[in-house]
Amino acid sequence: MRASLRKRTALPEAGDLAGPARVDPRTKALTKRLRPGDIAVIDHLDLDRVSAEALVACRPAAVLNAARSTSGRYPNLGPEILIEAGIPLVDDLGADVMAVTEGHRLRIVDGAVYEGGTLVAEGVLQTADSVAAAMEEARAGLSVQLESFAANTMDYLRRERDLLLDGIGVPDISTEIDGRHVLIVVRGYHYKEDLVTLRPYIREYRPVLIGVDGGADAILDAGWKPDLIVGDMDSVSDRALKCGAEVVVHAYRDGRAPGLARVEQLDVDHVVFPATGTSEDVAMLLADDKGAELIVAVGTHATLVEFLDKGRSGMASTFLTRLRVGSKLVDAKGVSRLYRNRISNLQLAFLVLAGLLALGVALASTAAGQTLFGLSGARLDDITSWISGLFG
Repeated sequence: MRASLRKRTALPEAGDLAGPARVDPRTKALTKRLRPGDIAVIDHLDLDRVSAEALVACRPAAVLNAARSTSGRYPNLGPEILIEAGIPLVDDLGADVMAVTEGHRLRIVDGAVYEGGTLVAEGVLQTADSVAAAMEEARAGLSVQLESFAANTMDYLRRERDLLLDGIGVPDISTEIDGRHVLIVVRGYHYKEDLVTLRPYIREYRPVLIGVDGGADAILDAGWKPDLIVGDMDSVSDRALKCGAEVVVHAYRDGRAPGLARVEQLDVDHVVFPATGTSEDVAMLLADDKGAELIVAVGTHATLVEFLDKGRSGMASTFLTRLRVGSKLVDAKGVSRLYRNRISNLQLAFLVLAGLLALGVALASTAAGQTLFGLSGARLDDITSWISGLFG
């Protein structure tokens, strides 16, 4: 049925939602070139929270998804975030929508997408009610995902037992970590706000800064330089890779390392760390193995829904990695929300007045303070007399 959609033509009514298409099956890559007013065309099953927040930050006119933004596997948060931000979401458009031409103007009429006068694809225009209903159904099926997650966890433990228990396979690095604090930055939930809140901690303790892929850019954007960059190099910028940080390329156990060719092309010195799981796991295991006194994690994944939100079974490795690191790990996620400043201007004014009053009482109790107040009073009397004579 979808193959015949391009043969049908219709002219949508004037004033319908329209904008230039920006097309990429990888949402993370698309947001790097998405501009306000563009129409984002993605192929993202179970749109996760981080991707949705990145899309919202770009302020597109609409988001077109070839896949289902909520499949029902688990209650993912992405669709709700888009709808709450007022960004139209058209779902389940099929592979045809990915064939639209980059930069060409698209028009959206309800759930239909037109390129010029040609109907490209038809999907479901999501609403707050439809997203809420899909989330409710997904919550009902969460127990199945929990069982699958537990099975993946045991499978990972069998395959990576030596690495988890004995550190076998961790490469040597030149960055000195032993006895120091380590701050691991992942571009996850609230990472920007938490980095701002952690500024005093970073100034005082000067931890080793580890950026996980795009987390290295987050560190640079915050005004620091990463000491280590760990990951498969799919979302980190050339600027970060060339900033002088030591680079650890995350490879698969079968020897494949997707990011290796890129760092070699940039002529960046690097080491390779083969391991199952995610790059944030690799960063934590590396810091722990090299003797970190404390590991502070920003933007990493800590809950079951967050693990599932990543859309890969390997997220079970993060659960075991956190158990392995143990008491060294401090999760900074959401610290910015916990310590949000709530002091009003009126409260601040009362605080200043109370401080001045306390200072006055303290001065009045000393001989020097009494002399100062006496001189000030005499001077005030002179000024008062002068003003009275001037207008008398």
